[in-house]
Amino acid sequence: MRVDDLILELQDMVNNARVMPLSKDKKVLVSGERIFDILDEMEDTLPSEIRQAKNIVADREQIIAEAKSNGEDIIRQAEERRKIMVSESEITHAAEAQAREIIADAKKKANEITKAANSYVDRVMKETDEAVTKCAQDIRKARQNFKQSKK
Repeated sequence: MRVDDLILELQDMVNNARVMPLSKDKKVLVSGERIFDILDEMEDTLPSEIRQAKNIVADREQIIAEAKSNGEDIIRQAEERRKIMVSESEITHAAEAQAREIIADAKKKANEITKAANSYVDRVMKETDEAVTKCAQDIRKARQNFKQSKK
């Protein structure tokens, strides 16, 4: 079960619990055993979400490495193409200009790929960070509610 589902279950349990009569702050009766079971499930689930975030970071490194490799391949191919074109004396000047253009285009494409990969990974990491932060906040709130309900 996901942490946010467990938090919802805790909230439902507290919301649907019977209010103790004559209590000033509307204390409720809940199953402490079930709450501890849910908290244990949360503790078991959080490491998997953290592992998922680490996998995203690893994927980012792979995406960046692939983008750099693709960029280097494009640049290498452009260099090889330039050398072939330069070897023909009649079109040397045109070939050099075209080769520079190809290399510039290849570098531009490599930079765009790297920027897109970084942007994607940053967005995914931000979303994961926000989800994990929200889960942690919800857990603290649920524990606080539980502690208050035990008083």
